[in-house]
Amino acid sequence: MQSGISASAELQSAFQTLATSTTQRGLLATIDKESIVPGATIPSTSTFLSDLSQLTPHLTPTAALYILLRRADTLSSPDRTLIAISYIPSTAPVRQKMLFASTRLTLVRELGSDHFSESVFCTAADELSAAGWEKHVKHTQTDNPLTQEEQDLVVIRQAEALESRGTRGQGLVQGGGLEIRADEEIREALRGLGDGEENFVQLRMDVGSETLRLVGRERVGLGELAGVIDGVEPRFGFYRLGDAERSVVFISTCPSAAKIKARMLYAASRGNVVSLAQGEGVKVAKRLEFTNPDEVTEEAVLEEFREAEVEEKKGFAKPKRPGRR
Repeated sequence: MQSGISASAELQSAFQTLATSTTQRGLLATIDKESIVPGATIPSTSTFLSDLSQLTPHLTPTAALYILLRRADTLSSPDRTLIAISYIPSTAPVRQKMLFASTRLTLVRELGSDHFSESVFCTAADELSAAGWEKHVKHTQTDNPLTQEEQDLVVIRQAEALESRGTRGQGLVQGGGLEIRADEEIREALRGLGDGEENFVQLRMDVGSETLRLVGRERVGLGELAGVIDGVEPRFGFYRLGDAERSVVFISTCPSAAKIKARMLYAASRGNVVSLAQGEGVKVAKRLEFTNPDEVTEEAVLEEFREAEVEEKKGFAKPKRPGRR
């Protein structure tokens, strides 16, 4: 999992001070542009649990933060006494959550994995209190804690939830999801779905620039879609069926082989991609989500329309006459 962000020289130096200091409990770090940079330091005044209270002024519900703490209270303890904490509150901006989650393994690796005895993922400030830490310790001793992959997927699910809440209705999302940047080539391709020769427009998110890109516009048979959709990267597609209403189906795929950050971008921008198309006059009749391209079959797409017809008939069925008594 790579985000293209690395630890700065300043952070490396500050970390070396933390690793050897007898008076410093912790070091805060954040992401600035393309680097992880050091922030405030936390002095060692008492025990580990007591010193956790010093984190409180630095923890807000809208800003993610990396926290590096020395667990032991003396340098005579074993070397692996540092803890890497990723504080990523659920109410932080989606883009910030994605960046911090996709960079946290890079942080530990570049500072030296052998220095850390534990990597912790937190979403609420009270988890970093004395009581919250004791609960964490009890959890790790009695249950199977989440793996790093599972912890990152928590952020993905949060992004999907935010996207689904904020993308109902027309137009781009205000205050939710990831803002979509699309050029005129994409807009022209979407407008052409109305009555152009091509019936399939395929888009992708460029992970580095977080910009929507046009993969291609072509004429494809419904049963041939699986063969033209990438099996590694997530894809967004708009397919025009050949009916009189020119129904357009939004087809999104997010392969299990995709990297975490790509999946996060996909989750955070999916609804806004639909809104972008609607803004260009595309009438999206169905939104279909698949994992891998081989699931995008003619039967799977048409089945969605058949189910809708059945539901509509049930909803407007003429009531049966009561039977004779």
